[in-house]
Amino acid sequence: MLSDRQQQIIEESIIIIDKKGIQGLTIKNLSKAIGISEPGIYRHFESKTAIILSILGNFKEMAQMLSGIMETYEGTAIEKISFMFSKMLDLFSENPSMVSVIFSEEIFKNEEVLKLKIVEILNLHTQTIETIIYEGQSEDNVRKDIEVETLALMIMGSLRLLVKRWDMNNHNFNLNKEGKSLLEGLDKILACPAMNIK
Repeated sequence: MLSDRQQQIIEESIIIIDKKGIQGLTIKNLSKAIGISEPGIYRHFESKTAIILSILGNFKEMAQMLSGIMETYEGTAIEKISFMFSKMLDLFSENPSMVSVIFSEEIFKNEEVLKLKIVEILNLHTQTIETIIYEGQSEDNVRKDIEVETLALMIMGSLRLLVKRWDMNNHNFNLNKEGKSLLEGLDKILACPAMNIK
């Protein structure tokens, strides 16, 4: 359980990364933003990497929670994916700065421990989506002529590109509205060919 001060450090770190990039996240900048000494920061986190790991740890917990919800969620595969997709878009809409951390390749490139953590999160989301698609194929409401892994990649790639475009355009369009439109297209791709015949 994080202390209030640790939570404050994490939140301020996300804001700094969003505004200045990972290079801007220094203990000096962080201590100035929060208004405590640099040693004060080190009493709560041993390094900048530890802070980022904690941010990613929070994101992993959210991914695990979403995965757990999907295990008991009643609905077709397409309804489950729509629900999961919508929850992720809600998270980014409410916390735009998170995009800079989760989708920032520069953060993970030279830090193996951070790269491994983000791979864990990606694998968890992938596994959840692949399980949903596999179950949908078994129930004949998801097409079987495209491999599970390929369909999962299309879904995750679409989500990533949409969120990244929204972030690069300074959030100047409604992410949830665009996400809904994208989901409608993905629904048609996922549905069994016979289900798409009007």
